[in-house]
Amino acid sequence: MNVIDSSAWLEYFADGSNAKHFAAVIERPDSLLVPAITLLEVFKRIAGQRDESIALQYVAVMRQSAVADLDAALALRAAALGLRYKLPLADSVVYATAQSADALVWTQDADFEGLPGVKFWCKS
Repeated sequence: MNVIDSSAWLEYFADGSNAKHFAAVIERPDSLLVPAITLLEVFKRIAGQRDESIALQYVAVMRQSAVADLDAALALRAAALGLRYKLPLADSVVYATAQSADALVWTQDADFEGLPGVKFWCKS
């Protein structure tokens, strides 16, 4: 199982220089778990930069995979991991979602660099 961080989704949708690292995983939706907060982040960024209809199209692609809702247990796990690894709120939810599902996080967000269970690529 895999979890794609918002930065990697955005890189993929923009066909950025690191998109190739994420494409093979993203293009296998049955192997993905999408944290609900990632839907929020991607929609907000794309709607702000382009428009809501395009953002909805990208979110529809993301929703082809299983979506992990944020419940109380996951929120508390995210808080603990966020404190331990000094992660921002959304990143702590993404990381907790992956840890709960024994999944790998795929990202180019430096906040995740060096954490166990993370495949990280530096932004070009």
